[in-house]
Amino acid sequence: MERPESFEKPLLGEMKRLCRRIQDAFSELQEDLTPYKTERFYRLAPMRLYTLSKRHFVLVFVVFFFCFGVSMLIGVSGPKIISENYYNGLSLSINGSKSGPFDLRSPPLSNYNQQLWLTCIIQLDRSNLSWDELGMNVELQGVMQDASVMHIRDNVHNKNRSLRCAARQQACDEIIVLHLGYLNYTQYKINVSFRNLQEGLKDKIKNVTFVFKMYNATFSQVEIWFRFVFVVMTFIVTCMFAHSLRKFSMRDWGIEQKWMSILLPLLLLYNDPFFPLSFLVNSWFPGTLDAFFQALFLCALLLFWLCVYHGIRVQGDRRFLTFYLPKLLIVGLLWLSAVTLGIWQTVNELQDPTYQYKVDIQNFQGMKVFFLLLVAVYVLYLVFLVLCACSELKNAPYTDLRLKFLTALTLLVLVISVVILYLRFGSKALQDNFVAELSTHYQNSAEFLSFYGLLNFYLYTLAFVYSPSRNALYDSQLKDNPAFSMLNDSDDEVIYGSDYEEMPLQNGRAIKASAKYQDESESD
Repeated sequence: MERPESFEKPLLGEMKRLCRRIQDAFSELQEDLTPYKTERFYRLAPMRLYTLSKRHFVLVFVVFFFCFGVSMLIGVSGPKIISENYYNGLSLSINGSKSGPFDLRSPPLSNYNQQLWLTCIIQLDRSNLSWDELGMNVELQGVMQDASVMHIRDNVHNKNRSLRCAARQQACDEIIVLHLGYLNYTQYKINVSFRNLQEGLKDKIKNVTFVFKMYNATFSQVEIWFRFVFVVMTFIVTCMFAHSLRKFSMRDWGIEQKWMSILLPLLLLYNDPFFPLSFLVNSWFPGTLDAFFQALFLCALLLFWLCVYHGIRVQGDRRFLTFYLPKLLIVGLLWLSAVTLGIWQTVNELQDPTYQYKVDIQNFQGMKVFFLLLVAVYVLYLVFLVLCACSELKNAPYTDLRLKFLTALTLLVLVISVVILYLRFGSKALQDNFVAELSTHYQNSAEFLSFYGLLNFYLYTLAFVYSPSRNALYDSQLKDNPAFSMLNDSDDEVIYGSDYEEMPLQNGRAIKASAKYQDESESD
């Protein structure tokens, strides 16, 4: 029995409309996945940066300096980061021997002390320049809460250290005897003795001083609170930034807005919401996770600068192989070098607390040269991109405003960072201050809050200026009509130039939608 013709026509029409809708949906999806078409430059989501006057820019920088200054003042009034306990080695050795053994016992420890260092300072009676190999035998034992002593497996370690004594200076450079990344016991007994001590050097030794260094328990409590405050603030800023862009399609976001949507969650990880776990769990994992998050955020920030300064002038051709791959290669190698050294140090310290990669790795100097070469290549590449962007876009309306603001704020942050590094390390900033040794140079809470506050407030400021204002959608809809565009230009828009990035062309989707519904009505 044949179906009636009146039944087949509506079914055929429905099938045609379904196929047409699937085709239109596929075309829209393809347009979303290829966000860099020529017509899209005129449909970028607006930024608050475009509507700020000169007084507003001054106010933004004043607020940034005020927040950073408040964090510095709080840090200056805060406690010292490192607590130090000095012991006279000759008074602890048997028969006052200059070669030991020296029987040492650490102060009582808690989880708030976080880590433990034991360093040695040798004083000479004559200021002669010397460079001698010093052999050390180190025996480590843990003391429980009930005063019982636990013999740690492989607790005897033999190491060679270089003894460097500068001319006109009696005290030689400080030697790190051991470093514990986390504390399993409430106290440690350490027996240190020098071996193969040359007679000439032995006669020159005037005194041996041992120093126990650990994090101040009061500072650890302050660090928990401030990290918690930064985590909450970053979470609020991230939610507000995402809420401000909810009215715009992701494919219409500017390159700065897309990168901010990546950097703000990474900043949340940089502040480390899992940091309190290090006081609850006696494990190396929380500290390693914190170092991993910090390296990830800093390298993402380096990649952000490269992509923005390049992408702001090459808007139509951002292919992965030519645009992203070279930048990922440079920054990825930097990240890999930092993470590799950190993990290598942590893994070896678990087996040998006296391990130091810059002494015990034969190829450390080669790794150091490789890292510095990568840093030099990155700096040269970034300077090249900045100069090209400034020369090509100095007269481009609105784009030059984005370029000038980012350059001014970033340069300000870099200058402050260099000043802080110089005040912390002095002329030794380029020496081997890595991993375990780096933490021993903190003196007060200001040095901790300066870096955390600087990077947090830098990202907060960028999130503010790159987020759309509340009436951004209303303004962009008015500018769709050329008859209202000139009437609604503010004084700032006249100063900064015509808004060629926000002035939209006729929307291709509206044309497709009208043609689609016209075809459907004709088919019906």
